[in-house]
Amino acid sequence: MRKIGWQSRWAGLIGILAITVTVGGWFQASTSNSEVPAPTIRVSTHLVLVDVVVTDKQGMPVTGLHQEDFVVQEKGKNQKVAFFTAPSESRNQPLPELPPGIYSNKPEYRSPGGPVVVLLLDAANTPFRDQAYARQQMLQFVREEYKPGQRTAVFTLTNSLGVLQDFTADPKVLLQAIQNYQPVSQEMANGAPPRPPSSSSDGGRGGQLAADAAVQRMKDFQNIQLAYVLDRRVATTVGAMRALARILGGMPGRKSVIWVTAAFPFTLNPENRDVSEAELAESLPSISQLSLSTRAGGSMAGVERQGHAQEIREASAQLGSAQVAIYPVDARGLISGMEATIDDAAARKVDSMTDTAQIHMSDATASQETMREVARETGGIAYINQNEIKEGIVVAMADSASSYTLGYYPEDKKWDGKYRSVKVKLNRDGVDTRYRRGYFAIDQASLKTNPEQGTLEALQDSAPNTLVTFSAQVKPAASGKLGVDFLVDANTLSTEDVSGGNKKFNVVLYAAIFAPDGKMLGSQSLKVDQAFDAATYQQIVGKGMLLHMDLNLPPGKSELRMAVRDNRTGNTGTLTAPL
Repeated sequence: MRKIGWQSRWAGLIGILAITVTVGGWFQASTSNSEVPAPTIRVSTHLVLVDVVVTDKQGMPVTGLHQEDFVVQEKGKNQKVAFFTAPSESRNQPLPELPPGIYSNKPEYRSPGGPVVVLLLDAANTPFRDQAYARQQMLQFVREEYKPGQRTAVFTLTNSLGVLQDFTADPKVLLQAIQNYQPVSQEMANGAPPRPPSSSSDGGRGGQLAADAAVQRMKDFQNIQLAYVLDRRVATTVGAMRALARILGGMPGRKSVIWVTAAFPFTLNPENRDVSEAELAESLPSISQLSLSTRAGGSMAGVERQGHAQEIREASAQLGSAQVAIYPVDARGLISGMEATIDDAAARKVDSMTDTAQIHMSDATASQETMREVARETGGIAYINQNEIKEGIVVAMADSASSYTLGYYPEDKKWDGKYRSVKVKLNRDGVDTRYRRGYFAIDQASLKTNPEQGTLEALQDSAPNTLVTFSAQVKPAASGKLGVDFLVDANTLSTEDVSGGNKKFNVVLYAAIFAPDGKMLGSQSLKVDQAFDAATYQQIVGKGMLLHMDLNLPPGKSELRMAVRDNRTGNTGTLTAPL
């Protein structure tokens, strides 16, 4: 990870200047009518949001429930519900026009009204042929099941999270985006176990020992290779989850991420001491009937999930705070265990097709249980071992019509990073509920992170980050420079209470120019680290924080990437403008 060479400049008085200047034209119109999304109250409080999907026994949405119908418990103790929203009809409205040179990452421009759905095609954890099947099922879903007006985005996961199609309600655009997707091979795909060499014709024991030693060295090498591949997959998947939280977190309400994959390399709760299928299989006498990936995966599973435990905890907390529910859909469809017999039988050197089927079913059972676990931890549902995986997408989209949001301030005020179980009870018979079963009590403001590294990570995202919302106007300035005006929504920033009842902001704004190859050509930053009295603070909250930069334009420019970072929480908003 390269270091950002930010050119910092103190801007303590700029915040005061911003609210004394008349915010005219488009900026004034854009702020006067905007509504502050309810989730923004989280930036300075420890509000826990729990989305609850309520259906009857036939799976149909149950509507008309009220706050008093729900009871929320944390670690077995009742909590006072302080925030409640019920499912609402789709509130899609025509997108407001952005004038030339104006850009915004506000929710009304990302996905205005209605449920937020992302289709994620996972190539990092899915073999090539299964990606092709998943693509075909996606196309079938759009042609047969997709309802116009349902705003949906299509993301991909390879080495990082990418955007195949940003949010759209047009089925033709969505269909074209999926048609343009081409499956890609997994990097360093897991190899089959080495085939034992034939012993020497003379039956000499020395030759057999040498052959056995060679086979063991080959196995050891493959285990090392597999460990590296697994570690890469973990890092890539955790990074994708963090990016999803940054991109979707500023949008109000529950977000459904339909994650089409063949496996997850970890569960979202490293604290869970239950032995996984792979770990259990590794300890059984029938180890010879397991594939290399199961054997190596089982022996490394505990080490792997503990080695990345803190990263997984933080990603899990960020997904929960962003109200992201993951719906794993198994890209392999219906599994019998015989699918790979033709490809792998020779390499595995097993005694029969039955043995091969048992090997593959052991792998499939382990990966599917991980999918179920990820779904339980986020409030989604796993759709596995079904030929028509498009049906799983339909189920995930239908949940938006039956999702209630409950918010509470935990009675336990100690934010120690530990896992806390959550249970929701409903004062009504004959209904089913689904919600995330817990969260990590992580105080984002207490995390010791490298702000420059975090900002660079955010700037590399393929879609705007929305945890801090702002608008920007880009226009030519004097002496051949580029002028950038930032109008930051102060409702999405946290503040610190200081003496005299004042409120203190600690915010940094970045503007970076990138070349077509992704290389950063230049950057500049402005910092606001200042306290304001109550009257001034209210003006900033009402009108926004207006700041200006003049940038030098280096040769070879391609695009301008802007970011606003709340230094207390680490929350970031980003925008990209072509040059």
